[in-house]
Amino acid sequence: MHTKYLDLLAQEYDSEEKVVTEIINLKAILNLPKGTEHFVSDLHGEYQAFQHVLRNGSGRVKEKITDLFKDVLPEKEIDEFATLVYYPEEKIKLIKNAFDNKNELYQWYNQIIERMIKLISYASSKYTRSKLRKALPDQFVYIIEELLYKTDDFTNKESYYTKIVQQIISLGQADKLIIGLAYTTQRLVVDHLHVVGDIYDRGPEPDRIMDTLINYHSVDIQWGNHDVLWIGAFAGSKVCLANIIRICARYNNLEIIEDVYGINLRPLLNLAEKYYDDNPAFRPKIHSDEKPSNHERIQITKIHQAIAIIQFKLESSIIKRRSYFNMSERLLLEKIDYDKNEITIHDQTYPLEDTCFTVVNPQQPDQLLEEEEQVMEKLLFSIQHSEKLSRHMNFLMKKGNLYLKYNGNLLIHGCIPLDEKGNMEKMMIENKTYAGRDLLDVFEHYLRHAFAHPEETDDLATDMVWYLWTGEYSSLFGKRAMTTFERYFIKDKDIHKEKKNPYYHLREKEETCRNILTEFDLNPDQGHIINGHTPVKEIDGESPIKANGKMIVIDGGFSKAYQSKTGIAGYTLLYNSYGMQLVAHKHFNSKEHVLLNGTDVLSVKRLVDKELERKKVLETNVGEELLQEVYILNSLMEYRYMN
Repeated sequence: MHTKYLDLLAQEYDSEEKVVTEIINLKAILNLPKGTEHFVSDLHGEYQAFQHVLRNGSGRVKEKITDLFKDVLPEKEIDEFATLVYYPEEKIKLIKNAFDNKNELYQWYNQIIERMIKLISYASSKYTRSKLRKALPDQFVYIIEELLYKTDDFTNKESYYTKIVQQIISLGQADKLIIGLAYTTQRLVVDHLHVVGDIYDRGPEPDRIMDTLINYHSVDIQWGNHDVLWIGAFAGSKVCLANIIRICARYNNLEIIEDVYGINLRPLLNLAEKYYDDNPAFRPKIHSDEKPSNHERIQITKIHQAIAIIQFKLESSIIKRRSYFNMSERLLLEKIDYDKNEITIHDQTYPLEDTCFTVVNPQQPDQLLEEEEQVMEKLLFSIQHSEKLSRHMNFLMKKGNLYLKYNGNLLIHGCIPLDEKGNMEKMMIENKTYAGRDLLDVFEHYLRHAFAHPEETDDLATDMVWYLWTGEYSSLFGKRAMTTFERYFIKDKDIHKEKKNPYYHLREKEETCRNILTEFDLNPDQGHIINGHTPVKEIDGESPIKANGKMIVIDGGFSKAYQSKTGIAGYTLLYNSYGMQLVAHKHFNSKEHVLLNGTDVLSVKRLVDKELERKKVLETNVGEELLQEVYILNSLMEYRYMN
């Protein structure tokens, strides 16, 4: 097998010189500075804010421009130039409308193209020419390379370079060139993007975020609890499907289900119209300027109730057939006294309000009506046959994992389940006990099995995906129980509280973080844990940097639903060859606001960790892959050319 592989490889490297050249190239790359990693988390459908952070590289673009032009351009022009790089199409239109004559516009084009070329040269200074070439707009590669590598040592080609720029402008290609250079700059300032979970739910445009990620040059994803819910629905879990529809109804986002992914909600609406009325507990939360009409609001409220009751029934069935989930206390439909309209939880009795139990049989509360079963079958068929959702979910599976070890750091959306003493919490599944890394590995095994077998709808793997959403020992949920039912029907807010796993207070301790890093075979002296999932309440003085810098929590509230609690609009993290910086973001108003005012939405950068020595590619995951390639090429040399 080894020799056959080398024979195949020899078809590409068909001479000794080609092999030698590639080995020299790869070994040289190992000594370049590591690329900049960009970490984002908990995007929750906020496409516009995410787009801005992606376009400005969490401030990296502005930094490069400032470094390059701070001594030659006033601050206002630097802001204008930065905005041009962020939103080139829109900014060019605004600028062109401000010019009265062609000569002024011509001079502007000349000036901006020169600045763009300088910026590209600076932003690509730690990359190979080959890597830069791949980042350049295809139609202008030759022209840009000529301008990039021009030299002023001699005057022989001065008129040649001048003529190139003149022809670009006179042939009407300047706009396209500037736009291409702007996007190349955005790509160069960030070498790799990490999305540490929760692309979906709450916000209005998770699908556009997914399209952006699919087209991004280098990205990985650590699944969040909301992402897994969508994966589970596509994989055949009816209870996950009920959850995503309920959440979309709750946040007035049913358009994502129906209009974006083409899921027909008419059967569910017909069921809802038949059995449910208006109900204040189920009215949608509105976090946008687009408010539904009264008729639409009532329709959403009815759908919300119908799907919530279906969800509670389906959850009860899973809890009964999976006793080792230890969730019997969540069989809440069975704890209701339907005559008195009250419920007993933990030996405490509570009155129920805003109830909607018309279709619940008190003798068999988890039994679906035949109509409910038919609705769920139709919805499941529809969701599994959505071409767009299929594309998005397949990408999530291809690029995603429950956790990732990358360049010495552990990236995980939620938590590592711990007990109060900081030991890895144990869970028994099918008579086997798992904890720590092994537990996360078995969770991911079941998730991938469920996705690979969507025809199996009530098997252990599919039930385990739902457990990841709501189970006590789930690394994505990290709480004792999800109190969705209580929030709808019980006014006493004490019963709404969800007790967090001890991880969330123990992660403040350096010892805990070091133990977790060791569990995942990472160096506790150099590594960090990068977390999302729980919004950091900066408004209350909470710090996102914990455990003496070993723990970094980057969920600061991209979602508008959280921003009143956090006081900011999200954290992002940058990790370049010099170390780590945490960036806090102000509320993102709109793209139009940035274009007109030239203002950015960054507020504070905090140094997390400074490298004692500048880190090289050799010390990264990419470096490990390149070393493997060098090893294989050396094997080819010995096999083919040195015998």
